[in-house]
Amino acid sequence: MPLTLPTGKTFAVALTFDLDAQCLWMGMLGIDSPSYHSRGEFGALVGVDRILALLADIGITATWCIPGHSLVTFPQAIESILAGGHEIAAHGCYHESIPSLEPDDERRLMEIQLAQHEQIVGAKPRGYRSPAWDFSEITGQLLVEHGFEWDSSLMASDFEPYHPRPVGVNFESASTFGEPFPFLELPVSYTLDDAPDVEYIAEIANGLGDHLELEARWREIFDYGLQNSPGGLYTLTMHPQTIGRSHHLLLLERLLLHMTESNAVQFVTLSEAHDAWLADPTTSTATTTNRIRKASL
Repeated sequence: MPLTLPTGKTFAVALTFDLDAQCLWMGMLGIDSPSYHSRGEFGALVGVDRILALLADIGITATWCIPGHSLVTFPQAIESILAGGHEIAAHGCYHESIPSLEPDDERRLMEIQLAQHEQIVGAKPRGYRSPAWDFSEITGQLLVEHGFEWDSSLMASDFEPYHPRPVGVNFESASTFGEPFPFLELPVSYTLDDAPDVEYIAEIANGLGDHLELEARWREIFDYGLQNSPGGLYTLTMHPQTIGRSHHLLLLERLLLHMTESNAVQFVTLSEAHDAWLADPTTSTATTTNRIRKASL
């Protein structure tokens, strides 16, 4: 089902920024290094401000997926994000690897991050993004229990939201599928993520690819979606410590200027995309526009 967009708008773009800061290195990769921590600090103290200035210039609000550790470590950055009218979604406790957790630990860390979110942001998050872009056997149920309206971690579609299903994998017979979860999946893709191509990690990832090739790919995917997926959603995932570097930020600026050349594009937060997908196709344009503008941040 496509998104219901205001009159004249046929394609939605969601800019999302994962403010992993220091916990990316210590949580996901187990790296305890002053050098890597300084890169996270750059993202929180330099990259965030640069991104916010660019978004303000163009008039775009975005969704920031932020782990609890980043919320409590860099509260001034969070204040700036909220002051810009942006949405903040849940993104783990310390960027932990979800599939490697025992169920009790995953549940405990979910509760910690939600408490930190309410403490710093002042409200419960509507959406979630797994720090590993992956689920364990209980992740979906945890999202249901805690009342999340949407998730943005999975990849069974590219431009169209959907309700994900539990999968039972069998090697010598067909896989099985459970009942779809009630929360909406706003799909991601590694092809629309800055880190794999241009974030260097010693002995793990080269990450020194040509940023102009990355720009060309992002533009081509956008052009395809705009032309072939009416009512679709293009979700771009970026990291302040990556996209916030000078040449990468210029890449993003050029891409956004290209997107704004089409009057058919509607920039949305992920919660606004959720609300537009749920909108009744018979709803009046005025009502739909109002719902997009007033989506809870």
